[in-house]
Amino acid sequence: MKRKHILEYERHNQPLLPRGLFFLRLLRHMGFGAGLIAVSLGIGMAGYHFLEHMSGVDSLLNASMILGGMGPMNTLTTTPGKFFASFYALFSGIIFLVAAGVMVAPVVHRLLHRMHLDDETED
Repeated sequence: MKRKHILEYERHNQPLLPRGLFFLRLLRHMGFGAGLIAVSLGIGMAGYHFLEHMSGVDSLLNASMILGGMGPMNTLTTTPGKFFASFYALFSGIIFLVAAGVMVAPVVHRLLHRMHLDDETED
C-alpha cells in the first residue's frame, strides 16, 4: 500500500479517518501552529531586544502582547524600534490568523467530510 503524505487529507469518496489517526493529525497541526507562533515570538523578542535595547523579559512581554493583539507594554524610544513595532504588529496579525487556521483545519475538514458522507448515504 502506498504511504500517504503526512498532511494529505482524505478525498470526498474515501471513508472518514479513524479517530486515533484524526487526533494524530490534529496534534501535528497544533504542533505546526505552535511552532509558527514560537518563531514569530522569537522574531519579536529579537527586534525589541536589539532595536529598543529591552531586557529579555521585557522583549518577551512586548512581543507576546503584540502577537496577541494587545499592543506594546513599554514606551518605544527609538525610531527603528517604532518602525519594527509597526511592521511586527501587521506581521503578527497575519501570523495569528494563519496559525489559527492551521490548527482548526483538521476539525473543519472532518465536519465537512462527515456531512458530505451523510449526504451520500441519504441518496
